[in-house]
Amino acid sequence: MTFARLMQNGSIFYAAYIDGSYYKIDGDLFAEHKVTDKKIEGEFKILAPVSPSKIIALGVNYRNHAAEMGEEVKSDPLIFMKPPTAVIAPYENIEIANPENRTDYEAELAVIIKSKCSRISADEAENYILGYTCANDVTDRVLQKKDGQWVRAKGFDTYCPLGPHIVTGISPMGLRVQSILNGEVRQDSTTDKMINNVFDTVAFISNIMTLLPGDVIMTGTPEGIGPLSAGDEIEIRISGVGSLVNKVVNRE
Repeated sequence: MTFARLMQNGSIFYAAYIDGSYYKIDGDLFAEHKVTDKKIEGEFKILAPVSPSKIIALGVNYRNHAAEMGEEVKSDPLIFMKPPTAVIAPYENIEIANPENRTDYEAELAVIIKSKCSRISADEAENYILGYTCANDVTDRVLQKKDGQWVRAKGFDTYCPLGPHIVTGISPMGLRVQSILNGEVRQDSTTDKMINNVFDTVAFISNIMTLLPGDVIMTGTPEGIGPLSAGDEIEIRISGVGSLVNKVVNRE
């Protein structure tokens, strides 16, 4: 199934996306729920698919990306965090905080956590995943290199576009991950080329911190990263998951 988080007349709710239309659900998407026949009519806005308590991301989780960044592959996943305030919805603007710095797009598959998750094994991980969405790990390369750690470089407001939908019931293996800048494909790989797969990653993180419903895990980006500039349009496209499009502007 495919779900979206919508806002209409000031009300925020989840709806199922079926044959080009949205239908309200009864209940809690993260627990018991059912799809109704109440079709959403009139104007509405597609929001980011979750409002997470935290966003955990993997660095250099594709070998070819590690090579292009001059990073060695670690024995354990390299994780960092982005603040929830960095999240924006599809078609909202990425605001470049420091136009004088190189600021890159990074296409990523994002995992949406379904239920409280602590100290699990990789074999159990699938039971704690609600579904998947598209993500863009926008990064200020100058600050990343300057600081050594990555929170500032990746934590500015608008530096975490997510969406548009949560897709459930699919395998995260073998999905095609692309970034398309102004109509030109820049990244093109598959999730099979990850160093740490989705289930191993969820288990690893759950043994460090408790994951809560709606939390997001970003699983790293393949090779082909590049800079964004005001006026650009960047699309993150993942097979079976969707297409996330955002415009780029300079922050006022």
